[in-house]
Parts: sequence; C-alpha cells; structure tokens
Amino acid sequence: MRGATHAKWAALATAVALAATGCGGGDDSGGGGGADGIVSSSWGDPQNPLEPANTNEVQGGKVLSMIFRGLKEYDPRTGEAKDMLAEKIETTDSTNFTITVKDGWTFSNGEKVTAQSFVDAWNYGAALKNNQKNAYFFGYIEGYDKVHPDKGEATADTLSGLKVTGPQTFTVKLTQKFSTFPDTLGYAAFAPLPKSFFDDHAGWLAKPVGNGPYTIDSYAKGSQMQLKRWDDYPGEDKAQNGGITLKVYTDNNTAYTDLTAGNLDLVDDVPASQLKNVSADLGDRYINTPAGIIQTLSIPFYDPDWNKPGQEKLRQGLSMAIDRNQITETIFQKTRTPAVDWTSPVLGEEGGFKDVCGDFCKYDAAQAKKLVAEGGGIPGGTMKISYNADTGSHKEWVDAVCNSINRALGDNKACVGNPVGTFADYRNQVTTQKLDGPFRAGWQMDYPLIQNFLQPLYYTGASSNDGKYTSADFDKLVNQANAETDIKKAVGLFQQAEEVLRDDMGAIPLWYQNGSAGYSERVENVTLNPFSVPVYNEIKVK
Repeated sequence: MRGATHAKWAALATAVALAATGCGGGDDSGGGGGADGIVSSSWGDPQNPLEPANTNEVQGGKVLSMIFRGLKEYDPRTGEAKDMLAEKIETTDSTNFTITVKDGWTFSNGEKVTAQSFVDAWNYGAALKNNQKNAYFFGYIEGYDKVHPDKGEATADTLSGLKVTGPQTFTVKLTQKFSTFPDTLGYAAFAPLPKSFFDDHAGWLAKPVGNGPYTIDSYAKGSQMQLKRWDDYPGEDKAQNGGITLKVYTDNNTAYTDLTAGNLDLVDDVPASQLKNVSADLGDRYINTPAGIIQTLSIPFYDPDWNKPGQEKLRQGLSMAIDRNQITETIFQKTRTPAVDWTSPVLGEEGGFKDVCGDFCKYDAAQAKKLVAEGGGIPGGTMKISYNADTGSHKEWVDAVCNSINRALGDNKACVGNPVGTFADYRNQVTTQKLDGPFRAGWQMDYPLIQNFLQPLYYTGASSNDGKYTSADFDKLVNQANAETDIKKAVGLFQQAEEVLRDDMGAIPLWYQNGSAGYSERVENVTLNPFSVPVYNEIKVK
C-alpha cells in the first residue's frame, strides 16, 4: 500500500452502505478510553468475502491486515519485509526454499499455526476450482500449471512444489529463479488458514478466523464491522486499543463531516473537496504522507475498438492531453504528484523509480491533438471515463481530466465521465470486462518492489491486469528480472519492461497519491503505514 522511502527487495470484503442518517452512529462504538477503548474508523464497500487469496482491493485488505499475520510483515514505517511467523527462509539457488514456521503461534480459535496451515492455504488459493482472484501470486510455484491451467480443467488438486517436511517446516520449489520471493510473503494472499476454513467454509466466511491481533466480533452488512482486540495474540505488535469499529460510508464527505462533528475517530481518505478546510478543521490531527500508490487510467484492451494497430498513438495523445500539474494543484492541493512513470517515488532511484514516461506525461495540447488523429481518433467520437461514484473525490478529477482532454482536442464531446454506483458495483464491472472505455484504476502496492507495480497489473493474464494488456516483450523482461539475483540488474530489467509499457501506453499514468487521513481528539498515536493503511493496532484511545 504505501511506500518506503528506500527500496529494499523487501499489500482487502464485505459491506454495503449505511443510510445517511446512520453514518455517524454517535458514540456507539465503545465510549471508554484507555487500552480498552474502541476506535471508530471509516470503511468502504469491499468487493469480495474476506478469503486472503480472494481479496485484492483496499477495503477488504484493511480487515485482513488486522486479523492475519503471515511469514513476513512489512515494517509500518519503512515497508521493509521482516520475519513474522517465519523463523527462517533458506535457499541456495533462489528456486528451492526451506521455510521454518515459528512455534507458539495459534489462530484465535486455539488451533495451532503449522506448516500445514500455510501449505493448505496456498493450495486452496492456487486451485482453479476455488476461483481466487489472487491465484496468480502462486504462479511461480511448481505445479501451478496443473492446478490452474490457462485452458481446460485442472489435472491436479495441489501444487507439486509444496511439501510439508515437519510440523513447522515446508519446502517450496519454484519453476524459475525468483530471488525476492521471500519478501513477497507478507502479502495477504500468503496468509495461513485454520482447519475451520475448510471444515465449515460458509461458517468461516460468515465470521472469519485468523491469527492477527484482532478478531471479528460482529458484522452487519451495509452498516459496520466490529473487531475486538485478541488478548491471547502471541505477536509483539499487540493491539493498544480494545478494538476497531469499521463504519461503512458511501460518501467520504459524510465520513469527514462525522469526524469533525466528533462522531467518528478516524477517516483514512480525506476527500478532495475538504482539503481546503482540513488544516483549520484538524490542525496537527491531519496526516499527509508519501505513499506507494499510483492512479492511472486503464485501457480496455479487451474491447476491439480500443485494441487496433496504431492506437498506441491515440493513447499517447490522450496522455499528453491531461494537464496533470493543474489538476493536482487545484483539486488535490499537494496530496498528489504528477506521475512520470508507472511505479512510485517511494521506491527511490535504487528501487527503480525513474522518469520513464518523459514527454508522454507532459501536457502538450498541439502534440496531443496530432497523435490522437494519427492514432485513428477516439472510438465512436466520445471517450467515457468510468469511475465509482460512492466517494466525494473521483467525480471532480474525472471531470477535470475530461475538461483538459476536451480543451486540448478542441472538442467538448471528446471525453465525458461515467459514474458507476458503489465501489463493489464498479469493481464487478471492471473484473467482468463490462466497461467500454478507459476507467479509473489505482494501485496500492502489496510490497515495496518495482516488480509489484508492474507484473500484477500488466503481465499477460496477471491477477490485476483488468484492462487485459499483453506484450510478449514486456513479459520476457519481467521474467528475466525476476530470475536475476543481482538487485541492481533486476531493477534495470524491470525499467526496460516499463519502457515497453510506455511505448504501448498500456495504461495512462495520472499521479502518485499521498496517504491522507484525519483523526479525532479522542485518539492518539495515529499513523499510516507505507501502504496508506492506518496502523490500527498502535492507535491509543485517551
């Protein structure tokens, strides 16, 4: 989610909207203070149930970050991947790994966390029959092509590259060298699962059981989820509060109003329309910090009208028609920075951040108009930019982007916004390829590696490649980079892949996003981690 200031090869399901009259909810989330105080926080409407391997969006991820701990955990300050449940991860060839799981960890139902807990979870996540959105993350493990073939039915139930070798040890065999594989293992898809997940799947989905510092106490769809501190949590990062109540909002302006009225403790996405007021409203209780987040416009390559030879010029022209500087200054007021590549500045130069986009990300109306014409013009004459309409900020910037494009092209019908219901409605249309024009996309890093900004989004068939972009040259360079054990060389190969993406304009970079949050006078020690997710377990109630 948000970025470390240095890059070491070192990541979200269920609710609908509160009625407007119930959004604030008063102080119904636990009025007490101190270590037992309950923190109330704004929440969105996640797309899927909270299976770790089936959650690849932010809102569900917030919950997973509280109820699960994996082999690695990303440092809440730097983003560095540190051992959590991993006692050690050993390899001599970057292909075969031996993983030792720490003893003494249990799930909140008392079940012991073992090597089998991880192997069963990974096999479940990878299996085609389970239709998990993050299955792709297991793609480097030997046997993935048998349990999750590109075409046809699976010919195996489990990954041949996973072997339990003892109560707390298992081995992983990959199909190619992947030197940074251990540092990806803090991502939620790799979390362990208890036997209850498999024995009573429906029951588990109704009330997920994990091994993190919080447990889910209750959940009312469309209203709120209540998480309580797990007092027997064995980790060092114990909760410093009594629990977190996540309240569902369909409009973050309403959440902000509740915050300033004292009816909510935390808003982790301050709406653009309130940025002009935030300093006066909150003072030093406003957080604005760099984050590993990039906003882009995805291109529907699955639509033949948007996937014709020569249309890279159309996409490049549209990119040059967007005045990023003006939009970030006037609408986002220093909480966004114009993008110059497809990653994030938080990676730093050593980690791969570089001005790859060049002139294609600079506003130039004349050149934009020329390239759009050379690229065959906008299909149908009007481009619709789709976005979810359940927050207060997307309409403003989408309208501004369209105004910029229309002005540059001299055509007030070239671009229009296309609002789509709630976030869940929107994501469902995205993932089923129902959108017929460019659409809003945001990427919150899973782990602070340049690989994570490129491969999941643009590699052929990747889990979050919603626009269905494909390039054999891009894929080849990504494969070479992953196999490279020299970090500097690996970064260089990823940057070459990014240059292929630029020449195709496989997606249009817009801007990098800061973490933007505000909190009430009732709480303290509130921070955002490098992924822009609140460090919930560290929040203290006064």
